[in-house]
Amino acid sequence: MWPFLTIVAVAAAVGIHFWWRRKFARAEQQSRAERESFQQLSRAAIERALAEQETLFDSMIEGVLLLDEQGRIRIANRAFHRLFGTNAGLRGKTPLEALRRHEVSDLLERLGGESSVLDYEMKLPGLEEHWLQINAAVIHGGDGRRLGAILVFHDLTRLKQLERTREEFVANVSHELRTPLSLIKGYAETLLDSARNDPALTERFLKIIERNTHRLDLLIQDLLTISALESGRIKLNLQPVNVRQLAEKVLGDLKTRAGAKSVKLVNDVPDLTATADENRLEQVLANLVDNAIKYGRADGTVTIGGHKADEDKIEIFVQDDGPGIPPEALDRVFERFYRVDKARSREQGGTGLGLSIVKHIVQNHGGKVWVKSEPGKGAIFFFTLPSAGP
Repeated sequence: MWPFLTIVAVAAAVGIHFWWRRKFARAEQQSRAERESFQQLSRAAIERALAEQETLFDSMIEGVLLLDEQGRIRIANRAFHRLFGTNAGLRGKTPLEALRRHEVSDLLERLGGESSVLDYEMKLPGLEEHWLQINAAVIHGGDGRRLGAILVFHDLTRLKQLERTREEFVANVSHELRTPLSLIKGYAETLLDSARNDPALTERFLKIIERNTHRLDLLIQDLLTISALESGRIKLNLQPVNVRQLAEKVLGDLKTRAGAKSVKLVNDVPDLTATADENRLEQVLANLVDNAIKYGRADGTVTIGGHKADEDKIEIFVQDDGPGIPPEALDRVFERFYRVDKARSREQGGTGLGLSIVKHIVQNHGGKVWVKSEPGKGAIFFFTLPSAGP
């Protein structure tokens, strides 16, 4: 009896053992499947978070560089690649390997001893000037451990250009104002001191003062005009304008000035109608014709012409047969205060702003302006305007 019971007990124990082994194996298999599923979900969540992070960074207009705790690149956004002309294969590289710029290396070295570096400026190499401002900060974990760093690159090029333009503008205005003011002051003091008892000398000095006062007035008017055009304060009164009739009016107004140099004025504009502000268009034509009379040759010819460029725009030109414009000056004649011949321009009473005003008025109409010239063969100034139809 006891041997039988012993065999039954052993058989039961072996059965229970195998049953628990199968159950444990199934549980372990289920647990492993759950772990793998959890890991897959975790990887998917991490990848989704990284994708969202990269999408967020790529939507920024500033360049962003995210570094890990070893100082290697984790993320470089689209704006960063655009600023530096790099490609997408930067992950895992150091900034120095990726950019070869010692300024970034110096910045990261400073960041090693500081928590942030702000307003760090650098100039990129190239034919065109390009400035960046970098703000960098260390990323710390909840336990204070250094996890990496983030660098944000702001493009300062436009701001630098505006600052330089403003400085040049102030310097040019100061120079242009100083010359006539000095003459007015000098001749007025001379009149007060001794010359007032000499009628002939007094008259000559007063004419010089009057001429320079007129020059100051023109300069101030032109400065106010160009300031209003650039700021958008001038609102255009757009309407159909017969360009031939307006050209005839402008040539009539300048007939006396042209006659003083025996310059022939020709209206060769066909029957064209533009959508324009008539007063501003008259200012453009008057400026261009006046320049052509001033700087063209005596006994020469100044012509206003034009044609229909396409269904939507017309092209007008003002041509002279004077000495022309040097090739190196063609790209600069529309700049404020630029003069091809400074001495001659001042002698003629120019402010150096006329062509800049022409450019801004034409651009405000949605057109463009340019010049063609060969030395000794005169100059032709072209501009386009929206067409008002037949």
